[in-house]
Amino acid sequence: MAEPAAAQAAPTDVEADVAKLLADHPPEQRAIEQALRATIRREFPDAIEQVDFGNRLIAFGRSMRMRGLLFAIIAHASWVNLQLADGADLPNADRLIEGTGRRIRHIKIRSIEDTRSPRVVGIIRTQLAARPDG
Repeated sequence: MAEPAAAQAAPTDVEADVAKLLADHPPEQRAIEQALRATIRREFPDAIEQVDFGNRLIAFGRSMRMRGLLFAIIAHASWVNLQLADGADLPNADRLIEGTGRRIRHIKIRSIEDTRSPRVVGIIRTQLAARPDG
């Protein structure tokens, strides 16, 4: 007996969801978002990635439960934010991490070069080390 159609549904294609989310972004911004995704994926290869269309972001975590989330990419008019789940607790000697949230802070990414800068990569690694188990 065949399974109902809902049970046969394929898992969400993240690449298709990312393309759909980024479709209306200017090409320069899309390039930054894709470069930042590549940096996160390189540093966090086992990440679970999901597009949140309601909040217009791409989330990365060890799970998609709130406590499992570590990063998000959110486009703004003239930059892209790299959200850091534990940004308020991370070292920030050079003041690259911004925001006033009780837990979540962000880095403003303004160029493709920023996405792979040693300072940004270092903060990504520090965020990963802050919660090695999720």
